[in-house]
Amino acid sequence: MTISIAPPHSSEDDVDELVARVAELERTQRTEDVEGFLALFDADAVWVSAVGVRLIGRRQIEEFTSRVLPGAFADGSVRYDVEHIRFITGDVVLTGVNQEYMDAAGRPMSPPVKGRPSYIWRRQDGEWYIASGQNTLVPTEGTD
Repeated sequence: MTISIAPPHSSEDDVDELVARVAELERTQRTEDVEGFLALFDADAVWVSAVGVRLIGRRQIEEFTSRVLPGAFADGSVRYDVEHIRFITGDVVLTGVNQEYMDAAGRPMSPPVKGRPSYIWRRQDGEWYIASGQNTLVPTEGTD
């Protein structure tokens, strides 16, 4: 998949770091690594789960994640592909991600379960942290 980048002359190093951070987000969810997942957020982050639960601040994110992440991928996994990176400023970036849920054998779920999350990252002390995330599920065909 080709990543679209705006503006197109953005730093390749920053793009590589952001793609790596999204890969780390995927890894922490796939392996149900609560601590690793939480380490990706800044202290004041806002996170909206795929089912619409809005969490404000790392403490609420931690309470929710500690309950739902362990066991969430016992029967499968998830794959993330960065589709778009939009540099809002040099230290604030939006990543648009395509998400696909896989069964225990590593095949796409049937019927497909997909998401289109967006993450706003903020650079602090040279590292990228999620400042805000919206984890949106894509309706399956035949859904009103």
